[in-house]
Amino acid sequence: MTVIDRKSRGKWAEVDDEDGEDDGMPLSMRLSIADTLTLSNATCGFLAVYFTTTGVLIPHLTNSGDAGVVRNNAATAVLLMLLASVFDLFDGLVARKLRASPMGAELDNLSDLISFGLAPAYFVLVWGMVVGDVHEPLSAVAAIVVLLAVILRLARFSCVQVPSGVFQGMPSPFGALTVVSIVLLELPFTPTLLAIVGVAWLMVSRVEYPKPRGTLAVAMLSWIVLSMALLTAWAFDAPGGLLMLQTACSLQLVLGAVIPLFAMVRRVYNFSNHRREARAGVEP
Repeated sequence: MTVIDRKSRGKWAEVDDEDGEDDGMPLSMRLSIADTLTLSNATCGFLAVYFTTTGVLIPHLTNSGDAGVVRNNAATAVLLMLLASVFDLFDGLVARKLRASPMGAELDNLSDLISFGLAPAYFVLVWGMVVGDVHEPLSAVAAIVVLLAVILRLARFSCVQVPSGVFQGMPSPFGALTVVSIVLLELPFTPTLLAIVGVAWLMVSRVEYPKPRGTLAVAMLSWIVLSMALLTAWAFDAPGGLLMLQTACSLQLVLGAVIPLFAMVRRVYNFSNHRREARAGVEP
């Protein structure tokens, strides 16, 4: 999910070389500033998997981890996913304002798959292993469902035209953060599993979500920064940190459910207005 659609990214600036090369490097192989942001997104996703493995999974398997250290590493993994969403929020905007390479759209899809598909799915898998061996197979299934939902969503986004100003299905960054929020709430296993599968369904559904532009983009960035601050407070066991984190996670779930309701109400309202205008136009 980006502020500007991948398909609307600007073209490369004109160059004097008629062969499309500068200093011996083809344009198709050169990276733009927007591509650097996109690759930063992918790097954050990979590091999230790294911290989940070394800081949560390995201490659990070896019974060698301190609870505070494990909490810090789990928070770091989630912080990296949040940072990846910031890079994803800005790469399209930078591409529109400056320039984009021919690889921009493909890099964006691949980076999103790592940060918002693999990283949260792996987080779910490790959560199931930490909770207990009896739940591990079901958590593995839920992780696969999340990963496949992101793959299908990104593939559909690349080839299906949707109405301007909306996404069809929950955007993958928002879905990834919602999945992680569900895990961090530490609810009973069954409700957690059902909620994760529900978010995966929303990502591949036809439910409309508004694109983060203008005021909405600023609000989303502010929410991400606030979430980072609350995660940091929880990681360092600040007074009330756990309560603040649980409140933020709960609000993330509420937003995931409420935002499409507003979009649906607006769509119904616009449809009703069009019908009234049509009837008024045919009346004598």
